[in-house]
Amino acid sequence: MILLMGIAGSGKGTQGKLLAEKEGYHVISTGELLRSYGSSDQHTRMHAGEILDDEEVTALLDKALAELADPDHVILDGYPRRVSQADWLLAQQKLGRFRVDKVLHLVASKQAVKQRLENRGRVDDHSDAIEERFSEYNRETLPILDHLSKAGVSILEIDAERPVEVIHDEITILLGPKN
Repeated sequence: MILLMGIAGSGKGTQGKLLAEKEGYHVISTGELLRSYGSSDQHTRMHAGEILDDEEVTALLDKALAELADPDHVILDGYPRRVSQADWLLAQQKLGRFRVDKVLHLVASKQAVKQRLENRGRVDDHSDAIEERFSEYNRETLPILDHLSKAGVSILEIDAERPVEVIHDEITILLGPKN
């Protein structure tokens, strides 16, 4: 299992899609989980702007992983979002359910990400929302990376400010051949 992490706008979705198309990985994003496995109540709450709690999101991921023939060849995009979610992954690994192999940490400067998000043109990509994403990233994501590293998971830092194909080529080389 590979975890795809980085600030919003760092290219996680793009790189996940390329890894699925070109390398045969199955990518599970938090959005996909909610669309595929979420209840109508969860959909309604999300559309109202509510964030689902850790237990709800983890239960959806658990269902999705149970359906995969090979959970070791999956990429998670958008999970874990909290240390408690990382702990769930590590506990499942200890049970032998799958192996959390690597974290691909897409690193981009605030300026580069802000430009990408503003160019993307989504309603929620305004200046205040972008600032909040950086605060959340510093508050939530960076401690997860540290936590996973201390647990022995390999963290691969990738410069996400380069062209998409250059980033993909580097990721492919870093991942090496699939088992």
